[in-house]
Amino acid sequence: MKKQIFAFAMSIAFAASAAAQVTVREPWIRATVPAAQATGAFMELVSKQDARLVEVRSPAAGIIEIHQMSMQGDRMMMSAVDSLDLPAGKTVALASGGYHIMMMDLKRQMKAGDTVPMTLVIQGKGKKQETVEVQVPVKPLSYTAPKH
Repeated sequence: MKKQIFAFAMSIAFAASAAAQVTVREPWIRATVPAAQATGAFMELVSKQDARLVEVRSPAAGIIEIHQMSMQGDRMMMSAVDSLDLPAGKTVALASGGYHIMMMDLKRQMKAGDTVPMTLVIQGKGKKQETVEVQVPVKPLSYTAPKH
């Protein structure tokens, strides 16, 4: 019986150590005007192991996509991507002008000072998925994230 309890305790400890492989730093959402139907969410992600951001969910928006902003000639283009690589130990910035989270079909106005729940779905080794729950503050329209 003691061996079974020890094995169970070790499996829980192993599962806990496997969780939280991704750290989220400085998350924020751009505030909107009352009639706006879309906005962006930004943050820095650091994964302990090679992984991918494969989905983002929030009750605040009907559609959420991982987007990439790029220049094609003299035109700025924005398009959805299926996932975003998170190389082990490297900071991946989701920022204006690059990769970001696009929130569309907003359920309410994003007001500065509010907090929005967001779930990041991370795919690791063997296609195993984990979720990271984040409470994301809404920043004013004029907010500019600090450069690191």
